[in-house]
Amino acid sequence: MASEEGRAVVVVPGEVGKRLIGRAVARLPQVQQARESGLIVIGWGTTNAYVAEELLGRAFPKERYVAGYVAEELRVLPPEERAPMLVLDRGEPKNLGWSEILPRLRAGDVVIKGGNVLDPQGVVGVYVAGEDGGTVGRFLGPALARGVEIVIPISRSKSVHASVLELAKRLGSGRLLDSMGPRIGLVPLWGTVITETEAVAALYGVNAEHIGGGGVG
Repeated sequence: MASEEGRAVVVVPGEVGKRLIGRAVARLPQVQQARESGLIVIGWGTTNAYVAEELLGRAFPKERYVAGYVAEELRVLPPEERAPMLVLDRGEPKNLGWSEILPRLRAGDVVIKGGNVLDPQGVVGVYVAGEDGGTVGRFLGPALARGVEIVIPISRSKSVHASVLELAKRLGSGRLLDSMGPRIGLVPLWGTVITETEAVAALYGVNAEHIGGGGVG
């Protein structure tokens, strides 16, 4: 039986949570192995930018390392304003596009892709505004077919009560009458999910549970 001794309630601000997640992802054995001998593809996303900082050991343009995001409405950062997608080839930063990445992806490589929704079963969903399926549409099939590692950094603040699989059936540009921002679909994403709770367990050996979120603002 677990002892009540040593229990505490800790408030983790958003940026701190992302730093914890980024640090834990960077230390995953499969990420470290790919850093030595393979490819690491870090998709756009603010949490992913923290992963990039941990792997590079230097500051990274987090504000511009986004594609789609949620503000007062759903928004997409224009491609010309985004920082280039980061690819590490045996630890060295490279400027590669998907047309160059996909032929090379193999088992042992890692794709790091953030998500927008986390359901109670631990399934992550990714909003997709592009009719071609966006980033996830480009890599998911080939990655799953070849045994490429997919790592999904995502905050517990993106937790929802509904099933991602059920929500995916209800969304999609052709199913929506209107939207605050681009009309989106939802793509379920499978892989190694790292939230704040997994991060503190990996980094500090602490068993954590998510007991709440949100508040003022």
